[in-house]
Order: sequence, then C-alpha cells, then structure tokens
Amino acid sequence: METTETLKIVVGREDQGQRLDKVLAVHAPQVSRSRFQALIDAGHISPAQGSSYKVREGEVFYVTIPPAEEAVPKPQKIDLDIVYEDKDLLVINKAPNMVVHPAAGNQEGTLVNALLSYCGDQLSGIGGVKRPGIVHRLDKETSGLMVVAKNDAAHHGLSQQLASRTLKRTYQAIVWGVPSPPSGRVATQIGRSKTNRKKMAVLEAGGKEAVTDYKKLENFGMIASLVECRLQTGRTHQIRVHMAHIKHWLVGDPVYGRGSIERFLRLNKVDSALSAALLDFPRQALHAAALEFIHPISENRISLTADLPEDMQALLRILKKHKGTGK
Repeated sequence: METTETLKIVVGREDQGQRLDKVLAVHAPQVSRSRFQALIDAGHISPAQGSSYKVREGEVFYVTIPPAEEAVPKPQKIDLDIVYEDKDLLVINKAPNMVVHPAAGNQEGTLVNALLSYCGDQLSGIGGVKRPGIVHRLDKETSGLMVVAKNDAAHHGLSQQLASRTLKRTYQAIVWGVPSPPSGRVATQIGRSKTNRKKMAVLEAGGKEAVTDYKKLENFGMIASLVECRLQTGRTHQIRVHMAHIKHWLVGDPVYGRGSIERFLRLNKVDSALSAALLDFPRQALHAAALEFIHPISENRISLTADLPEDMQALLRILKKHKGTGK
C-alpha cells in the first residue's frame, strides 16, 4: 500500500537565487517540476513558499508527497496475446502502441482496461483494490512480454524478484550503426535530464544506478544492427538512454538522437530508399523478447519468449535486402 513520502531538500551554494520549484526538481529528479508546482500550490511544502520564491543557500525545505490518486478504469474488451496464465498471474505479449496504465489523455484502450475485462473476476485485490498488479512497465511504443499479478501474494513475490534482479528481462532492438566492441556492459547513473525534463539522461552524479548488457546479434553493413539487451536494472528509458550514450540510438526513437542520426546518414551516404524506411519507422524498434522468473507461489521456473512483431521483422527484411559486405 502506498504511503505518504516526505523529501528533505537542502539548498546548496549552486542553487542560490534560483526558483524554488526548479531547485526541488534538480535535487529530486524522480519528481517532475510540474508535480512540485502542484504540491507547492496545494500547501505540501514547509516552510510555505511559492514556486517562484528565490531560494538562499542553507535553507531546508520539506515536501510531503501524498499517495497518487488512482484512476478508476473501466473494463474494455480488447484482444490480448496471452502467452502464459494460471490462477496467480499471466504474461502478456504487449502490442506496440498500447499504453499500460490509464492516465491523462489515455483513459481508455490501455492494457489495464483490457485486463479488467479479460480477468477482472479472478482478481483478489492488489493493495486492497481489485486491479491487475503491473510488476514492470513497457513504454507505449515498446512491444513484448510483461508479467501481471492477479493477487497480492503474487504481486509481492514478483516485485521482490524485480528488486533483487532475479526477474530476468531480455530485449531485442534495431540500432543505428555497429556496436564496437560487439558486446559489453553499459553502467552509468540515469536521471531526468537537466536541460529537458521530458527526457532521461546519463548523469555524472545524482541519478540512479543503471546497468545494461548488450550483444550484437547481426549487422547490416555499417548502417544498422540487431542487438540483444539484458537489463540488470530497470530505469525509465534505460535501453534507449544507454544505447544513445554509446552512439547507437534505437531506430525510430522519437526522443533520443534525432540530429545525430541525420548526420550519420549523410556521413555514411545511405541509400535514399533505405534511409526513408529507417527514418519512417513509426516507433522505437524495441521488443521485450524473453522473460524468466520463479513463480511466486509454485516456485517453478518460468521461461518465456516472444518473436519480434511484424513491423520489426519487415524492417529487418529491408535491411537484409540492402545489406553490404561488412560483418
């Protein structure tokens, strides 16, 4: 059950004279600046000040973050690709462009809406609410495997495995260029970008530990590669940020690396038809291809895989057709 959280923010020398809402967002990047503004307006800060208040070095602020108010989604009959199910949990092969949770702008047509229709009568309650227990999320555009709990015991057990990194998640992605070395580990801190609050970024300090192991599966000349990524942690946009960090942005990613990709195409003199196919791919080319965990009730090991969706397979066929001689 969610509880109220209190953040203690100490104003540093580098914060002197900055707006209060900006300083709070810098010190606690897990909370957006707009969220802090709403909390300030609602009186959840002590001592009380406005968002535009100019802070002074040494000041200390306490921000109380109440539990998020959950939407009450309605069941909707939506086709789902169920790859495993029993009385405690199920595993979905999520279609690309399906939102997981209802939120502002996406109150309907989400995975939760679909699950309430599909198995709502089997749910015994997660945190006292009759709802599916989403253990880990996928971005709207990302396809692939997700495990969902039907009861509190399963949700708690799976969440513990996620926290202890024994719930294994393997992704496949189509990226620009050819990673060198062909396999490796990217270990950084990830937090909200200091220049664009809608993006995540690799930070020198102040972020959360993020570790991704990658391996090239196949390359298509020097233009693109199919890579496997194994998550050792689960930060927001982790694979997208880490592959961008090593200059191998995900094909179709609308957020990370756009300007760099245009330069890459010019420098490599990529065929116009192939360039168009790559640039027109409508989402980040990322798929959760494998999932492994211990069943939280039966304690059996569950290992599942899901083939690449048709849009990624079609892109690979185009790349193979244009493949150069490089390996």
